[in-house]
Amino acid sequence: MQLLLDTHAVVWWFAGNQRLSTRARRAIENPSNDTFVSAASAFEIAIKFHLGKMPSVAALVDDFRNRVAGDGFNELPVTFHHALRAGSLPGPHRDPFDRMLIAQAISDNLVLISNETAFDRYGVQRLW
Repeated sequence: MQLLLDTHAVVWWFAGNQRLSTRARRAIENPSNDTFVSAASAFEIAIKFHLGKMPSVAALVDDFRNRVAGDGFNELPVTFHHALRAGSLPGPHRDPFDRMLIAQAISDNLVLISNETAFDRYGVQRLW
């Protein structure tokens, strides 16, 4: 299975936070699954850290690429295709980071690890 971590899942994974569901943690730990982290999540985490909304992620921001690679995760760049798809998604969901993750999951046939039930209306495969 190919997984895409929502931003909160990335943060909770690296923090060892128990809010990450057991089912999600097991899927991420399963060596037969490929896990991806979007550049959109790196952008969101950096913005929220620098705005003072997420002070606990300082170490993650300082060494994001190495931490992600060190846990065997794959970097998922944002492509033109992803951007255009995210911009054309229907509905009221306005968070640009969420829209990007939805578009990437749909476009690349990835299972999105997220607790966001609002994603379900977009037809994304979600695991939590």
